[in-house]
Amino acid sequence: MSSYHLIEAEKTRFPVQFMCRMLGVSRSGYYGWRDRPLSRRSREDATLTERIREVHERSRRTYGSPRVHAELRALGTRCGRKRVARLMREAGLQGCMRGRRRGTTRRGKRSAAAEDLVKRDFGATKVDRVWVADITYVATAEGFLYLAFILDVHSRRIVGWAMEGHLRTELVVDALRMAVWRRKPAPGLVHHSDQGVQYTSLSFGERLKEVGIKPSMGRTGSALDNAMAESFVSTLKAELVSRLRFPSRQAAKTAIFDYLETFYNIRRLHSSLGYMSPADFEEDRIGEARVA
Repeated sequence: MSSYHLIEAEKTRFPVQFMCRMLGVSRSGYYGWRDRPLSRRSREDATLTERIREVHERSRRTYGSPRVHAELRALGTRCGRKRVARLMREAGLQGCMRGRRRGTTRRGKRSAAAEDLVKRDFGATKVDRVWVADITYVATAEGFLYLAFILDVHSRRIVGWAMEGHLRTELVVDALRMAVWRRKPAPGLVHHSDQGVQYTSLSFGERLKEVGIKPSMGRTGSALDNAMAESFVSTLKAELVSRLRFPSRQAAKTAIFDYLETFYNIRRLHSSLGYMSPADFEEDRIGEARVA
């Protein structure tokens, strides 16, 4: 930012004469700069900055410059990615930063883990071929709220979820029930998770068998074996949980439901999907299949 820009931004807090003296510029120079008509480039930057603000606001102030640039292009605004990054810096706009995650995995002493059928290959070529699942927690004034979720590897869509104030097995069973009801997958789909006691329980294993889903589990203590689920948790924490304080579990449930169903699945742009939302990506693949 130039000295003149700084003076203009701070003139309501400090006298112009004082700032000119401190910054080593003349008052006549400042007033001449202020009264000079904006250049064409400056006018275009101002217009583009307003569009950037709109996109950033619609993203719930979570997008960094890559996603903002992608959405601008999708809306028909042609501009460079570096220009978007510069204007965002000047406007004080930034995306969410991810933090480290604390785990919730507890392995039962007598639990039997399933074979790892995924082996860190999260490259399913169609929807409902591989699902990854995990549990995370959200702190509230009433205590922890636990979220169990299932994510489709191909489209990154959250296909099933459940939230409760406990970590009993029915939490993951409810998430699976939602996913099966929504997607109605063909037999042979792989459900991949860690070796938490909820996933290795007899009742969860029987539920998978009933609907023709193959269980798969990564090694204990290896985040990379379930990296896609870990990535979603980091995104959820950065874009929602770390930015709010929840007075109750119900308040957290409401906020997470809104994030999952009206933003993440429907609108949030994913770099791994070519900057499309999971819903748009699935619709695009359905359209390609019809043409083929």
